[in-house]
Amino acid sequence: MAKGYGGMNMGGMNMNNLMKQAQKMQRQMEELQAELETKKYDVTSGGGAVKIVINGKKVIEEITISPDVVDPDDIEMLQDLILTAVNEAIRCADEAANSEMGKITGGVGLPGGLF
Repeated sequence: MAKGYGGMNMGGMNMNNLMKQAQKMQRQMEELQAELETKKYDVTSGGGAVKIVINGKKVIEEITISPDVVDPDDIEMLQDLILTAVNEAIRCADEAANSEMGKITGGVGLPGGLF
């Protein structure tokens, strides 16, 4: 039998060690995901006119609108400010999660849902 072809040794890597590393990485990612879900991110738009608080689960917990930007004749501006703040909040939560996950995976772009 050729060296390394018995299913246990692949190119110098022991399959058991590889599985242990994958399981360890999975545990770390699950712990990190639980930690990230407890974090909150504050984002503003319009110089603070609209404030959004989003958690790590990407659930909006709070929207604060300054009375100064409430103009019945310009609803579109208020809608744009809210939209901008919500999108930035989601981007911020995603960026934080991707950054932390990258520390565990070593920057290897693993497919979403793998762990």
